[in-house]
Amino acid sequence: MFSWIVYKSRADRDRINAKVMKDPRLADMMDPKKMPFDGKRLIYGGFKLLIDV
Repeated sequence: MFSWIVYKSRADRDRINAKVMKDPRLADMMDPKKMPFDGKRLIYGGFKLLIDV
């Protein structure tokens, strides 16, 4: 799946991202040792075709 976020401005994006990165609820998720998947395999593992037209 793919998604994106649209911000009003770059300043808004920077302000919001800074708040998100400081959120203590995300601290465990940001630890690479606790990730539920291997990021390298996710990026380099390839893709499966969902729809063929």
